[in-house]
Amino acid sequence: MEIISIESEYITLAQFLKLTNYVSSGGQAKFFLMENDVIINGKLDRRRGLKLYDDDVILLADSEYKITCI
Repeated sequence: MEIISIESEYITLAQFLKLTNYVSSGGQAKFFLMENDVIINGKLDRRRGLKLYDDDVILLADSEYKITCI
């Protein structure tokens, strides 16, 4: 599991995808989410504006990530 540290209360799913280099822009995030399954805390979600908070777990491709607020 990879830890993703953020300095704010939350980040959006689109920001997370940019931060982890799955996409290079928010516009690409929309199309990425239409074609790829993203599991957040055990549930499939495709909303690029979804807010990810401290301790949220994201499963994407074969990788697992955990959000941590610093």
